[in-house]
Amino acid sequence: MSKVCSVCGKHPSAGRNVSHSHRVTNRTFSPNIQKVTIVKDGHAQKANICTKCMKAGKVERA
Repeated sequence: MSKVCSVCGKHPSAGRNVSHSHRVTNRTFSPNIQKVTIVKDGHAQKANICTKCMKAGKVERA
């Protein structure tokens, strides 16, 4: 499944884990993407939507 939101375009970003002793390792921050059925142009279709867009009401669920 794609990790990009169809509404806002949010995608994984890079960062670092920093331990107490300051050892650094690379990591990714992934958005919470869900595959949901939405109404687009009067038709139901499945899309990858982040939970922030769902909570904000940017899409209409079918």
